Amino acid sequence: MPRKLGVCSWSLQPKSPADLVEKVKSCGLRFVQLALDPIRRGEWDVNDTKRALDAANIEILSGMMELAGEDYSSLETIAKTGGVLPDATWNANLAAAAENAQIAKRLGIGFLTFHAGVIPHGRRDPKRIVVLDRVRAIVDAFAAAGVAIALETGQESGPAMMEALLELSRPSVGVNFDPANMILYGQGEPLPSFECFLYKIKQIHLKDAKWTQQKGTWGVEVPDGTGDVHWSRLLERIVETGLDCHLLIEREAGANRVADIRFARRLAEYKLNDLVV
Repeated sequence: MPRKLGVCSWSLQPKSPADLVEKVKSCGLRFVQLALDPIRRGEWDVNDTKRALDAANIEILSGMMELAGEDYSSLETIAKTGGVLPDATWNANLAAAAENAQIAKRLGIGFLTFHAGVIPHGRRDPKRIVVLDRVRAIVDAFAAAGVAIALETGQESGPAMMEALLELSRPSVGVNFDPANMILYGQGEPLPSFECFLYKIKQIHLKDAKWTQQKGTWGVEVPDGTGDVHWSRLLERIVETGLDCHLLIEREAGANRVADIRFARRLAEYKLNDLVV
């Protein structure tokens, strides 16, 4: 499978499908990972979205689902509110998964990513059992519509996430490897995690970050190639291992996102000369 390079739709903060098309083209790209929740909430029309992207020859490589109630103001708040564990948002999140699965099916999307949240480490921890049961429920809801799932990395170390995936007992579930998230959440160097995840990586987010200078606080997201992700070596390992997944540029901070994404595109193209852009 040729590796395709695209951009995460939410990185461009589009106001409409037409706005998304314009911004993707401005980045010099024609592949996207599409956030499905604006469609689910009725902010975008699914048919208008498909028509706009098809007319512009922009291909959707994957979808993304956000979970309700997540508070990213600190590492502590996201640990409490993120993912599938909070009871207050679980029913809404499961219902959203079922709706997003049908949207993905209508758009011809066969692959989607989401954050499961912090997975308690104790094998007998009741909260761990709840998290894994709820992840299974979401995975199964999408599987019924023919959509595969990859879990976003970052809130767990590589070994902890791999242990959870084995316990999950859903062999088709993989990971969306985000090297910057490993740094932002303080979960270890990205390269060893890449090696740990290797045979479960279904997609990669190209994003960069710097380590925090104060323990217990967020790292800082920065433009690709300017942070603490060892980009040259990571891209080399993608080639050396023959990993055949797509790469999506994600930029969730900064005021010059199109320029930052264009820079990230050139960085990836320099190292991965077989990329389809």
